[in-house]
Amino acid sequence: MSATVQNPGAGGSAFDLVCLTASLGGVRAYAELLARLPQEFPAPVVLVQHRSAGRTDQLTAVLQRHCALPVVTLAAGRPLEAGTVHVVPAERRAVFTSEGPVELRPADGYRAGDGVFTSAARVYGPRLIAAVLTGRLDDGAAGVRHVKGAGGRVLAQDEASCAPLGFQMPAAAIATGCVDFVLPLDVLADAIVALVMNPGAAGMMRVALPPWARAVNPAATPDPVVLL
Repeated sequence: MSATVQNPGAGGSAFDLVCLTASLGGVRAYAELLARLPQEFPAPVVLVQHRSAGRTDQLTAVLQRHCALPVVTLAAGRPLEAGTVHVVPAERRAVFTSEGPVELRPADGYRAGDGVFTSAARVYGPRLIAAVLTGRLDDGAAGVRHVKGAGGRVLAQDEASCAPLGFQMPAAAIATGCVDFVLPLDVLADAIVALVMNPGAAGMMRVALPPWARAVNPAATPDPVVLL
């Protein structure tokens, strides 16, 4: 069962939620990606940006300048809003529930994206899109295995459009075999729009799991999850 979404968008969409994670170079990447989402984009977006909680957080305000959709800080205890970008607070991870309200828990080190992807995959299943953007280390790599195992769609940013030294996170996700498409950032943004808003795009933009890869069924895995 999918979590409740307030003010749901177009009922014909094959996807109910878009989750994104980024680290090094992520603010610039998010600004470019969000600028390509139209005002009519119906699905809620949840994004993770690795950053410290030790100072005033301006990320929501910065991203709002580049986005036609409302950009808000993800609030615990509230359902997601359709057509809204929800920024996960620094050093937190979102935990989704089938009832609708979102919980916020401490992030497991730098693995906030893994926690968000895994939790969302458990609730949204095949109606989830997850994307791993520029960043160092490997956040998102464990989570994409759960998204793929639940039948969701996984995208990753290509090396050429990542920040210098920022291809580590996408590369780690790609190495799992659970990424459907590796795309330049602008094309990745357009692919998200097509998947959510164009009838039939979901059926065409699907890649089978390679025989050597191993996806994970999130319904059979307790929370929290970090698979190395």
